[in-house]
Amino acid sequence: MKRKPLTAKGAEKLRLELRRLKSEDRPRIIQAIAEARAHGDLSENAEYHAAREQQGFIEGRIKQLEHELSHAEIIDVGHLPKSDKVVFGATVDLEDQDDGTEVVFQIVGELEADVKQGLISITSPIARALVGKAEGDVVDVAVPGGARAFEIVAIRYV
Repeated sequence: MKRKPLTAKGAEKLRLELRRLKSEDRPRIIQAIAEARAHGDLSENAEYHAAREQQGFIEGRIKQLEHELSHAEIIDVGHLPKSDKVVFGATVDLEDQDDGTEVVFQIVGELEADVKQGLISITSPIARALVGKAEGDVVDVAVPGGARAFEIVAIRYV
């Protein structure tokens, strides 16, 4: 199985979520199930069924996080050799060639991608178009709204 890249920061965020699920959420839901059981007839006990459903979600998420973390290749972006090319972990400042707006993206692993926070997956169309390019290059990217052109203004490794 090929190991998936994950930044050290992203790995720590996932580890924190895993710790919270195991130490806070799991015990809380076990307690809620016990309390719902104490109310008697389980067949018509909505609290019990809701708690069991939530328990299934929590256990599934714990298994997913444990699996993903055990199969991740954790890359500390701060220790990457400085490059003038865009690579995994790079933070890239882009200028939209159509309207002049600037956007900033960090290229991260699939597990930690969050476009609202400027974190894009290494497998996304934008990241694939950027990888290997340098400052001053203009890249064409196919986005849901059509093709867009971006100029790479800066590349940082933080």
